[in-house]
Amino acid sequence: MGVSQRYRSAWEGFWSATSDTPGEAIWDADPSLSSVPHGELLLPHADASLPVADLGCGNGTQTRYLATRFVQGIGVDLSHAAIAHARRADPDGVAEYAQLDLADPEAVAALHERIGDTNVYMRAVIHQSEAEARPAVAAAVATLVGERGRAFVAELTPASKAVLQQVAQGPDGPPEKLRRVLDHGLKPASATEEEVPRLLRAAGLTTLASGETALAQTERLPDGTRVELPARWFVLAGAPAGD
Repeated sequence: MGVSQRYRSAWEGFWSATSDTPGEAIWDADPSLSSVPHGELLLPHADASLPVADLGCGNGTQTRYLATRFVQGIGVDLSHAAIAHARRADPDGVAEYAQLDLADPEAVAALHERIGDTNVYMRAVIHQSEAEARPAVAAAVATLVGERGRAFVAELTPASKAVLQQVAQGPDGPPEKLRRVLDHGLKPASATEEEVPRLLRAAGLTTLASGETALAQTERLPDGTRVELPARWFVLAGAPAGD
């Protein structure tokens, strides 16, 4: 099981072509715009003495911040090239990084066996995953949180497509950061409005809190306005033992 070779290659290609310059990836926003406010939503529900796993960590920008708020931080990503970026960006070893296919239940279970119940941070992973892999990605969150962990999941809504289309329709076409996403065959905001909460419920996750937000990007409109993509966030708990 796991993701398709096409999908795996798309992400390896993207991260292999990305430099170590912070913010080169369109979603690589400063933690002050991402994991800092998201952490404030998660922490009231979470046990900070448990680790935190950043799923789809990319170059580890958010992982490194989260590792300062929990006893331990681990970033995982499908792409080996992304993990190499994250390790280069963290010479002091603030966090740990590992390659992981979230759609591989055995690999996810092995991580849980190694680190135990963990808090989870997952920003914008389900929406761009292959449709057939999305249930497994949601199930990976449930496996990792177990009984004691809590998860923060933020996913783009279909309204983000309209924003991205607006960004792409500039006089020179899509700006460089968005063009790189599209050129590598990645498809943002492809999940439907109700698909994400349905998948989370089906995985056995209980919503403790939720709301609407916008995920800050590193690209700007011609007038200098930061691109922000409409999203929904969820703070989640796993099922108690015996359920």
